[in-house]
Amino acid sequence: MSENQKESHTTMFRGALIPSLIVGALSILISSYVVGSSGFWGSVLALFIVVIFFSISILVAKVTISADPISTMALAMFSYFTKLLVIAGFLIAVTRLTDENTVDRRSFGISALAISFAWLIGEVRAFFALRLQLPLPKREK
Repeated sequence: MSENQKESHTTMFRGALIPSLIVGALSILISSYVVGSSGFWGSVLALFIVVIFFSISILVAKVTISADPISTMALAMFSYFTKLLVIAGFLIAVTRLTDENTVDRRSFGISALAISFAWLIGEVRAFFALRLQLPLPKREK
């Protein structure tokens, strides 16, 4: 993998992480103020889950940069379904093992949506800022 490719993944990760952390910190502050400690824990949990979920996607892209397209698609689909199963299990465990007074579900949901939106906007913005030069196919005359 070339230095430019390594740098592009780092740039995209940083471009997505910074807005997510800012929105996450704001959601933690707002939830803590409005709901109390259960809002705090709901927002912290949302920040943790969203960052881990989206970070795995960038890691898979980094690992499969030089793989053939079929292997890349297979690994992407495997990681996606694995993430969904792990998150589903994690959320089921949180709802069964914690009380509503410990982790506020509404704060969790609103925070997770806001942080996910910030991550996606930051990642798209970082991608467009990269200005990657893709090789064009040669024209036959």
